[in-house]
Amino acid sequence: MQPTTHCPVAIIGGGIAGLSAAWYLQKAGIDYALLEQDARWGGKICTETVNGYSDAAFVVEGGPDSFITQKPWGAALARELGLGEMLIGANEQLKQTYVLNKGKATPLPDGVLMIVPTKFKPFIFSPLISPWGKLRMGMDLFIPRRKDAGDETLAEFVRRRLGSEALDKIAEPLMSGIYNAEADKQSVLATFPRFRELEQKYGSLTKGMLASQRARQQSAAMTTSNNKLLSFFVTPKAGVGAMVDALRRQLTGELRLGAGVVALEPIAGGYRLHLTTGDSLDAGQVILATPAFATGALLRPLAPDAADLLDGIRYVSTGTISLAFRSVDAPNPLHGYGLVIPMSERRPINAITLNSVKFAHRAPDGHLLLRAFFGGSRSPQSMELDDAALYATVRRELDALLGIAAEPLFHRIYRWRRSNPQYDVGHLERVAAIERALPPGVHVAGSAYRGVGIPDCVKSALDAVGRVAA
Repeated sequence: MQPTTHCPVAIIGGGIAGLSAAWYLQKAGIDYALLEQDARWGGKICTETVNGYSDAAFVVEGGPDSFITQKPWGAALARELGLGEMLIGANEQLKQTYVLNKGKATPLPDGVLMIVPTKFKPFIFSPLISPWGKLRMGMDLFIPRRKDAGDETLAEFVRRRLGSEALDKIAEPLMSGIYNAEADKQSVLATFPRFRELEQKYGSLTKGMLASQRARQQSAAMTTSNNKLLSFFVTPKAGVGAMVDALRRQLTGELRLGAGVVALEPIAGGYRLHLTTGDSLDAGQVILATPAFATGALLRPLAPDAADLLDGIRYVSTGTISLAFRSVDAPNPLHGYGLVIPMSERRPINAITLNSVKFAHRAPDGHLLLRAFFGGSRSPQSMELDDAALYATVRRELDALLGIAAEPLFHRIYRWRRSNPQYDVGHLERVAAIERALPPGVHVAGSAYRGVGIPDCVKSALDAVGRVAA
């Protein structure tokens, strides 16, 4: 057996949360060891550059393709890493989103913010919602606010305020699609607390969204005209993987790939980590930046109550398939970012994003790069298809929905098993209970707790390092 090494803090998990934790420990002057059982860093962040089809490359994202600036921690980390000048915003001229409605791609009405229409004329003349559905959505102006502060599902909230049709055609594909969740189980307080805040403050989602829109416009007029900062979505020019690469280059602590942790043993002054490599590591404190089920397995001998709570966080499996075309073979069928697909349409895919329309530098001139999403609670059967069957299925969907029948130049399939935590009703109470039940000197970070996006994971790492330093 190899000798035991020592460090003040051990971080388990080399996704964006674990890498960010290492970065913030380094900034605080605290030594650390970062352990990842896989052969690469980044977790679900996976950027591939594909050459050979033109003078420029395709940039293919297997996981997240961007992050929002409304939550500032992702962009702040990018700037700290020296990537600030490399951030590009989404294409503001073609930001239209389409919704599949009775088999046809239908534009989301101009002025719909999140799930609320803020412009009268485009909404009234849109074929997406029936006349009765529009009338029911308008009743939001008169429905009393909820009196208690308890949690509820996204479906319950939207049905209560805007009606069932708004849930089916707008909220479920847009809002639940972000979390790969089921609207009938998804916690509104854990995923879209802003909706309840607007309801409580203004008595109406419509009034609240209009007020928020005016405030944003006033704020934008007073701040910089830099489009990078004002864009809602940003990404590094070379892809999200550039953040992982920058972290890997600039981290100076002990970084170990292929080093899984099989057990945590309490010792005087901290914990002994028993590794899959056969050696061990002693640490004063531990940050667990692993999926909830993996965290629960490590903590069960030490904190069975925390482990039980962690095991109660459900996960679903998801995947993406990216396809590249010459524009002459696949004329852009949509003047926008892509197409979301309501569960009621019963298709084998969940959404299609036109990556090379949404962001520049994703495909060479004269080419189209798109990505289809599958799996989760909305099309779990597609996760079970082998690669050939999945490819054939997606080809049929592109032909049926977008009229793209051409053979792609290439395609890439990414499958993420048990990758997406589900924020069911009561999730925030569960997270608070987990944090109370953790052993001394053990901290958690990552997408399982208070947000699934890159900025949320970065903030969870920053918060965990704050607790370490305290």
